[in-house]
Parts: sequence; C-alpha cells; structure tokens
Amino acid sequence: MSLSAQTNHQAFQLTSIGIVHSCYQQKFGIPRQPGLVTEATARIELLPPFNRLDVLDGLEDFSHIWVHFIFHACIQDGWKAKIRPPRLGGKTKMGVFATRATHRPNPIGLSVIKLGKIYQEDKKVFIDLHGADLLDGTPVIDIKPYLPYADIVDDAKGGFAPLSTVTRPVLFSKQAESDCESYTLATGRNIRDLIEQIVSQDPRPAYLVEKTNREHGMQLWDINIKWQAKTDHFEILRLEPLSNIKQD
Repeated sequence: MSLSAQTNHQAFQLTSIGIVHSCYQQKFGIPRQPGLVTEATARIELLPPFNRLDVLDGLEDFSHIWVHFIFHACIQDGWKAKIRPPRLGGKTKMGVFATRATHRPNPIGLSVIKLGKIYQEDKKVFIDLHGADLLDGTPVIDIKPYLPYADIVDDAKGGFAPLSTVTRPVLFSKQAESDCESYTLATGRNIRDLIEQIVSQDPRPAYLVEKTNREHGMQLWDINIKWQAKTDHFEILRLEPLSNIKQD
C-alpha cells in the first residue's frame, strides 16, 4: 500500500514496511490508547524489501517502540474537522488536531508499544508486540525506538484527558467461563483475561453508554464475544465461533 498526501503543494508517498497481525478483527473493541489491554497480542510482519533481520539490529535492546501506521479502515470515510472524543461523553466537539481521532486529513496513527520477540519464521521477519491497539491488517509505515530520556515529559498536561480511563467490573456467566476454558485449551490463548481487560474499559460508542441489557458482539481472532452492560458491571454471556475463521 502507498499513500499520497498533499501538503504545501508537495506530494509525499509513503510505502508500507510491514503489516500487523492482531487479535482485533474489527474496530469495535480496540482500546482507545495502547498499553491499556496488556493481554492483547499482535505482531508486525515486515514486507519486502524490508523483510530482513539486519534492519532491526539493535532494536532488541529497547523495551518499547514507536509504531507509525495507517488508519486503513477509515480512509474511505474521509476526515472531519471536529470530533466528539469518547472521554467527553460524545457530547462535546474538539478540533481534530486536539484529538487522537482516526478520521484525520492524513490518516496516520502513532502508538508506543511494548516490544516482544524479534524473529524469522519461514523466511518471514516478525516483531512481537504486547498491549497493541492495532487492527488486524494495519499497514505499518515506520518503526522507531522509544527513548525514555527524550520521550517522557514530566510536566506535560493532558487537556481533556488528564487521567486514565475508569474501569468497571466484568462478570462471566457459567457458559462464558466454560467457553473461555475450552478455547484456551484448544489454542493456548488467554482469552478470558483479554476479554476482561477490553470490556472493563467500556468499548461502546458514547451514544450507547446509557443503554443497558443490549447484547453486543465483539470479534477477537476467530471468536465472537457476546456481552451486556448492566447498571454497575458488564456481563460476558458466551463465546461463539465465527463462520469465517481467520487466524494469525
């Protein structure tokens, strides 16, 4: 994939250096910031001609990396000048450049993510990521090491989002507990903790926050998770296999 952007009458073309393989199969459920869901698994597969280990020499010495990527699932929608941030309840509009919204003039995203293993498998080069907030199939346009001495700003202000999100308890039905155990036994994936971390932060859009007992579906790997919002907690109802199985 390549992307052209027009800035000051100059055209810039970006080439994907990699693609993301992620547990997140749809936008709904992806945390609004990286690192909030530590059980989330993802990996970057480097694409030719960048699929070589020497371009990553030295990266293993860092604990975190900056991942620059394209909001590929939002390009067709275009950009919006004003955004309703979820942290403001979806009722107050902010300028797009005062938010981290996906619908931007140039649909470029930036996440700092914990670095996992770097390895080669069947002549392909992969970078494991922990706590990523990336949709499956996301094009990656650059990777840089995170430098604590330069990237941490001790006296920074958080604007309309000064504190981390407030979480709510998540309860599992007997059916959901059984489904999680069976899935983990079959795949080795810790899906119960992943579900709990995602749902506890309430991934619903703002216009649905006030509605309870509505059944929601959320796709992770090859499973559709059914859950409901109650007055003071969330309840996981069951796990259903997707008809079109898709695995990394």
